[in-house]
Amino acid sequence: MDIYDFKNAFLIGFFMAFMIGPVFFMLIQTSILKGARAAIAFDLGVILGDVSFILIAYYGSRSLLEKIKDDPRLFFIGGLVLIIYGLITYFDKQNRKEALESAKIPDLPVQNNYIKLFFKGYFLNFINVGVLAGWLGIVVVVGPTLNMNPTSIFWYFAVVILAYAITDLGKILLAKQLKKKMTPLVIYRLKRIMGIILIVCGVFLMLKGFIPNDKIEQLMQ
Repeated sequence: MDIYDFKNAFLIGFFMAFMIGPVFFMLIQTSILKGARAAIAFDLGVILGDVSFILIAYYGSRSLLEKIKDDPRLFFIGGLVLIIYGLITYFDKQNRKEALESAKIPDLPVQNNYIKLFFKGYFLNFINVGVLAGWLGIVVVVGPTLNMNPTSIFWYFAVVILAYAITDLGKILLAKQLKKKMTPLVIYRLKRIMGIILIVCGVFLMLKGFIPNDKIEQLMQ
């Protein structure tokens, strides 16, 4: 892989880290509320989900993957999971209780389950079949330019993932700086906003399985 391919792979990873979606917002929220280590554990799960998609896209047949990514049932299930998770986040009474009762003790240490956060990141990313479609498109475009050489493809996507991880680390550290400005009430409202975002993302994911892309674009205009 030459320097041009390296730069191209790094830029793809960098820009993919700023794709707006449930994982993006959840990563920022986790960094603010639970700290950098918890966010890194969550992000490692997200990255493993991306690696899983890359392996599926590379080793799976193109026709099979095209059928899977357009299967309305998968979009429906993925969207339903996001909606349910968003409703749980929005109506979580424990969040409101903590916000209203812990204002006088805001600096209590947070006990994080890093393994749980890791799998949370993995599954939140993995249920989004749109991510699979994105990685499939990159594999289809990049593969022929690298002569379908397994070694070159491996290092190309290794650089993409590395750039993605470095950019996410920067987002985590930047978001952590906002923690000092977070009051319990602001945190409670942030979680409710996060719940709404997850619900909206889930609705759009479900609609994507039943409405053609050109129709969705017309509705957005």
